[in-house]
Amino acid sequence: MELETVRHCSGCGVTLQTAQSDQSGYVPEKALERTPIICQRCFRIKNYNEAMSVALDHDEFLRLLGRIGQEDALVIHIVDLFDFDGSIISGLQRFVGTNPVLLVVNKIDLLPKAINWNRIKNWVQRQAKEHGIQIVDVVLVSAKRNLGFERLVDEVGQRRGKRDVYVVGATNVGKSTLVNRLINDYSDMERELTTSRYPGTTLDMVNIPLDDGKHIVDTPGIVYKSRLTELVSREDLGALLPDKPLKPAVYQLNAGQTLFFGALARFDFVEGERQSFTCYMSNGIKIHRTKLERADELYADHAGEMLAPPTKARLADIPAWTKHQLRVPRGQEMDVFVSGLGWITCNSTSGALIEIHAPKGVKVLLRHALI
Repeated sequence: MELETVRHCSGCGVTLQTAQSDQSGYVPEKALERTPIICQRCFRIKNYNEAMSVALDHDEFLRLLGRIGQEDALVIHIVDLFDFDGSIISGLQRFVGTNPVLLVVNKIDLLPKAINWNRIKNWVQRQAKEHGIQIVDVVLVSAKRNLGFERLVDEVGQRRGKRDVYVVGATNVGKSTLVNRLINDYSDMERELTTSRYPGTTLDMVNIPLDDGKHIVDTPGIVYKSRLTELVSREDLGALLPDKPLKPAVYQLNAGQTLFFGALARFDFVEGERQSFTCYMSNGIKIHRTKLERADELYADHAGEMLAPPTKARLADIPAWTKHQLRVPRGQEMDVFVSGLGWITCNSTSGALIEIHAPKGVKVLLRHALI
């Protein structure tokens, strides 16, 4: 049931609603009898020292970001290492102005143990620059394993000064875990949630008071429809999102061979010498190899069954595939990246012509190899 009269959260000011628990302003109907009324997110911050993620559409999120540039703030941008190019906010700089940006990269626990972390950090810095973001530093963390947060807290302490701290990021990148950690380290939660708001700021931000009178400002997560994780059903999301370190799957392919990743995407090796391709994705995604000349027929006959996820019943909810043609330069290690699915590293010395079939709107690109 929707509220009969428009009411606002006394903690953050957002318009209250009782229909969608994953959206901003949600309040259970039984909580409407309380005075004052606060949204579920503010309730959890106040009573459990715990924030929760809510989502905001793209246009509203950009409008919200534009307000940050008017403040003197430290901006923490959290991204998902597994879906780096799908979760980073391209052009963030033009919204936050001259405010310093600290880039926090989550899910480092998914990478193999024998990894050169300096190389990963250098790769992140280069990718951020290509996305037009000027960063003061990179902090690698794992919310699941509680790794790297001590350094993050130190970085915030050194760089914050007397500024507020704004935390921004896409949905499902670990933003709530980061905010919760900052709350525990910096905020005295015996104080009430602030009811004062910055002039012109949207009411979907939550201001969490700090001991020095400043705030951690928790912003809603932005929903990027260009991520496959935003398109699949909740039932298939578990297969798509890895929860253990990635186990690379290496395929030696000749030109004219195809890899299917369930019924979610297809990789065609069109031209090039025989070479290896290394797939980094969730163990829940079944990879099927076939000849390119048989690929269309195989998909028509087995999508949603042998080629799954998704199942045939849920396949109709996924947008039709569109084709992306990518040319891997000679002598370079490159990743073919499919947002939300993972990436395929091309270990090529002679170059290759690749075609990727993925649901319409999903981000597909060629980038320098992460690993």
